[in-house]
Amino acid sequence: MKLTDEWFTAIAESETNNRTIFISGRCHIDEFKESGKFPFRVEVTWHYSPDAKGMPDEKSAELMENVLIALKKAMEKDKLAILTGIYTGDDERNMIFYTRNVAAFGNKLNEALTPFEKLPISIYTENDPEWNEYAEMQSLNTGIEEAYESDDEL
Repeated sequence: MKLTDEWFTAIAESETNNRTIFISGRCHIDEFKESGKFPFRVEVTWHYSPDAKGMPDEKSAELMENVLIALKKAMEKDKLAILTGIYTGDDERNMIFYTRNVAAFGNKLNEALTPFEKLPISIYTENDPEWNEYAEMQSLNTGIEEAYESDDEL
């Protein structure tokens, strides 16, 4: 299984207050989904102080990006977990991973976050062998949005 770094972008509105949410979804990972080896979904949610539109300030956005890069690199190095989606807006950023092992994911997460100060994140895990969250996110990829290749090095 080859992990590519192609993503699509979409825009949605929050259900509670119609604020904009920017969505980045991973493309071309059906082999990982269909393998059955990644049955657990882990949602890492970062609550931040928003601007008037519900978005992070520049300093917070930069820190969130650095954390995202560190987590992605740590989790995907040995394919312990695959980052499948990123939702940013309405006072939070959600990073969605599918993993082989929740306990190992937690250990790797703690290790990857060691260089950072304490972060305002929460973790939620769920058994999702059908990748239902991923399918819902993919439904937003109508083909109008252009896929892009990330510049991040793994």
